[in-house]
Amino acid sequence: MDFLVIDDDKTFRDATCLLIDAEDHYAQGASSGELGLTELKEGKFDSVLLDLNLGPENGLDILEQILKRQPNLPVIIFTAQGSVKNAVEAMRRGAVDFLEKPFTREQFHLVLARVQRFHQLNQNIERLEREIKDSNAQNPEVLLESSTPLVKEALDTLLRAARTPASILILGESGTGKSVVARAVHQQSHLADRPFITVSCPSLSRELLESELFGHVKGAFTGALRDHWGKVKTAESGTLFLDEIGDLPMEIQPKLLRLLQEREYERVGENVTRQADVRIIAATSRDLKKRVAEGAFREDLYFRLNVITAEMPPLRLRQGDLLHFADHYLEHFAALSGRRLDGFSREASAAIRAYPWPGNLRELRNAVERAVILAKGKRIDLDDLPAELRDQTVAGANGSDASPQVGSLVSMERLEEAHLRKVLERTSNLAEAAQVLGIDQATLYRKRKRIGLE
Repeated sequence: MDFLVIDDDKTFRDATCLLIDAEDHYAQGASSGELGLTELKEGKFDSVLLDLNLGPENGLDILEQILKRQPNLPVIIFTAQGSVKNAVEAMRRGAVDFLEKPFTREQFHLVLARVQRFHQLNQNIERLEREIKDSNAQNPEVLLESSTPLVKEALDTLLRAARTPASILILGESGTGKSVVARAVHQQSHLADRPFITVSCPSLSRELLESELFGHVKGAFTGALRDHWGKVKTAESGTLFLDEIGDLPMEIQPKLLRLLQEREYERVGENVTRQADVRIIAATSRDLKKRVAEGAFREDLYFRLNVITAEMPPLRLRQGDLLHFADHYLEHFAALSGRRLDGFSREASAAIRAYPWPGNLRELRNAVERAVILAKGKRIDLDDLPAELRDQTVAGANGSDASPQVGSLVSMERLEEAHLRKVLERTSNLAEAAQVLGIDQATLYRKRKRIGLE
């Protein structure tokens, strides 16, 4: 936790900061209420220790300004002997506790324990609010329902491993719901009431990503104006989700390996070894075996991450789930916009089923949101969908002689051939095509040979 100590007595202020540091927390001192308010504006603190007697400044006024800016920030009051009445008044105004000067280490420990409970309660409230917000935007329970065998197998593997401390690696194309699955694993684990912290590996430079992960000390690099605890510390006793770990810079990979193997890390610019109690879940759209072969990803880190692995299939392999997801997004965005829509027209549904969805769930979500906004009638029609879906449907209609549609007056053999050709065009290999068609690869190979596609 990060504490701000506001006290005009330098000896007492420094001694309190040392006591906090000795408890493996961070303390920043401020010699006046004005400087303390500036620190609060520029940095993030979990608690404030405030002296009521700040010379010309009134501690109660400073307390009021602190709570006005950050109403949920726990403030502990310092008070000299004979000023307990003022401390009680401060608590009436919103302080959570007080320490009477001089105080013992044991008295400080009691107050620290109360602040930690208060902090944990606030974290739980924030976590629940985030989960409610996330579920409103993309309900994980709905997205984790599936009639696709590949998805069921992946989810079964992940959720069975959820209650273990094992590291988990989730593979899959961009937009397949890897982060949704990672959060579901956390929620099904023994750490469900603890933090779930996400770090996006490609989002920052190497220097900033290392600081974001492990933290830094003041002066470690240009712009490091104060000590900073990283996401590893924030995720203490919870889950650290490393998104797109395939893009993790090579220079940081040994430090992550140490975190996984030894549960140890050091902040940037500091030689103090710290213990970490976090569960690691990682995800990537990259081929990590290929990255290892190219020398871009450490083999030992790959094996350490690859304890429990599952792959989320792309949306084109989830035909049985496609309209279910589209209906869910339609219901959600219609509710947000206050519209009453009666689903998709037959033509719109056909276009959704036929489109390969290279952007997966993310693309489907955006397409349905756009359609809800632009829909002119009571249903989502083909004209309300993005141009890519409409163009595909028009192209199919114009080429009906060469590529017959369902219901065309042609033989079953010709219809099957057209379907095989389309599926083989839209999939990357025979295994994927066989999964879509619901047949084994040997059967597909024979059919492919029969229509001259060797």
